[in-house]
Amino acid sequence: MLSFECDYNNGAAPKVLQAIIDSNSAYVPGYGFDEFTKRAEDKIKAAIGKSDVDIEFVNGGTQANQLVISTMLKDYEGVVAADTGHVNTHESGAIEYTGHKVMTIKNNDGKIMANALESFLSAYHRDGNKDAIVYPGMVYISHPTENGTLYSKKELEDLRKVTTKYSIPLFLDGARLSYGLESKETDVTLSDIANLCDVFYIGGTKCGALSGEAIVFSSGMRPEHFWARKKQHGALSAKGRLLGVQFDALFTDGYYNTLGRHAIDMAERLKKILKDKGYEFYMYSPTNQQYVVVDNEKMKELEKSVRFGFWDLVDDNHTAIRFCTSWSTTDEDLDELEKVL
Repeated sequence: MLSFECDYNNGAAPKVLQAIIDSNSAYVPGYGFDEFTKRAEDKIKAAIGKSDVDIEFVNGGTQANQLVISTMLKDYEGVVAADTGHVNTHESGAIEYTGHKVMTIKNNDGKIMANALESFLSAYHRDGNKDAIVYPGMVYISHPTENGTLYSKKELEDLRKVTTKYSIPLFLDGARLSYGLESKETDVTLSDIANLCDVFYIGGTKCGALSGEAIVFSSGMRPEHFWARKKQHGALSAKGRLLGVQFDALFTDGYYNTLGRHAIDMAERLKKILKDKGYEFYMYSPTNQQYVVVDNEKMKELEKSVRFGFWDLVDDNHTAIRFCTSWSTTDEDLDELEKVL
């Protein structure tokens, strides 16, 4: 079977796996107080060009989202997200489980636009019954979005102006950040994200690590007693070294960028194959996620030899499906897919 259903369907990128093997026999302190984790933190700080940040490692994206949102919000606050946002759709109510409401705004190509956010927040503050309504205490965005789209630097700057006006933090989910940073159509850098967001995370699970995300808090934004609260959430790994080792490898000699660039190159070739075969694109994506509409009968045939992701029901006879490339996609994979298509 060819696997294009997601970008976390393989193990670890070669240099990451080798780093785990090379460090395996070392005896180091637990819970992330080890030399590998410290090196990873230093390298991430160098990559973003800021030293006054706090970095915390966790195992997965939903865990990162739940931990950041629940520890930064007060108990009467909710988080504002696009209606397509991951915290609103595919996290099984993980945010609501902590007692915080996800408050949605209609998406624009998967994104929240500054004018829509301004209208949403302004309406809340003008509401005569606002004390009986959940307070919008944070804005959540993802880059790339769930639609495979990207924020421009101007769009991030405009969002930042709105969140600053209302004194609430801007949180960026970077589960697929490597693929966003290396898109041929982006003008956003890692430093831009660090300067424009109060908190964000650098995705490892979908970008070459076995598992792991690096949460980056801007100066003064790390919640109090975060270590203890991390443990309460079951997000504190005794063998924190495993996360540190992986991010140490990912941020050595630009490896994180190299992996992302490869996935984008593969996605560009995939787009050409799909276009040449006459497939209708469900929506446009400049990243590693590609969406097409297929006839349901042909989809059943395709399922016999290719794994892909379900995305949406188009009508009674057609379905939108998603193909993902990743750091591990090869030209041979695409050759075989082309033959099947």
